[in-house]
Formats: sequence, C-alpha cells, structure tokens
Amino acid sequence: MATENGIELDLEAIARAEAALAALSEEFTDWMKEDCDRLDAARLRVHQKGLASEARDELFRAAHDIKGQAATFGYPLAAEAADSLCRLLLNAADPARIPLVLIDQHVYGVRAIVRENAREEDNAIARALVQSLRRLTDDFLAHEAPPPPEQTDPVAGPPLAPKP
Repeated sequence: MATENGIELDLEAIARAEAALAALSEEFTDWMKEDCDRLDAARLRVHQKGLASEARDELFRAAHDIKGQAATFGYPLAAEAADSLCRLLLNAADPARIPLVLIDQHVYGVRAIVRENAREEDNAIARALVQSLRRLTDDFLAHEAPPPPEQTDPVAGPPLAPKP
C-alpha cells in the first residue's frame, strides 16, 4: 500500500487493472471499427430513407455510442467528432433540412480518425478535422435555429393593491 494525498492506494490492484486494460486495448480498435461500420450503415440508411425516419434515430444511437466510448478506447478525437454529429441531429430546428453532405463529413471524419489510428489529442490533422466539423455544425445550427419569439408589449395586469 502507498499513500498519496492522505489516500491509501493498493498499487497491486492498480497494476492488475492496468494489465487487464492493456490486454483489452488490442480489441479496442476492432470494437471501434465495428462501431464505425455501424455508423456508416446508419448513414447509408439516412440517404435511402431520409432524416424524418427511424434511420435518423439509428444514426444518432451509433454516433452517441461512439461519443460515449471512443475516448475510453483511446480515440478521444473520434468521440469529439461523434459528439458534433449528435449535437447536429439533436439541435437542428428541422432535421430534414440537415444537408446529407454534412452528415457524410462527420461519419467520414470519425472513420478516418479510427482508420489512421489518430489516438493522440494533439494529432494536428485529426484536431483540425474535428474543429472543422464543429465549426460547420455550429454554423448550421446558428443559421437554422428557430427565430426568437416576437417581442410583445407586456399586458398590463390589475393593480396589486386597491387604490385608496
């Protein structure tokens, strides 16, 4: 046992956990590739059936799964790209107006990050790709956001106390 900041640490348990994680890490890439294939299949269904169908939900679930587990599997930038796609699908005022090419760019971006094994957060090319996807998503959402409610004059209510 070691102590750090007043907390006892079981170094043997930590070493066992790290060894188990290292043994699994070989499978992480395969799992990510499978998730990327599922994401791409969902993208193709959106092309066939449109965004106003269950295909949109399937695309969102595939992107959300990658967003949630890619960082754990060693692909933090793939998680960020998937997060951008999730934001796009969730926050569009009218999902049917999302350009399919923007969805394609997100899916291709996630797949490229995994294919190129871009695991480091400071990978310049992958970082630039993620920033570009976020910027495109932000621009689309800002342009497509529903207009703010019209400002109306407040209706005068009755006085709170009777006049003397």
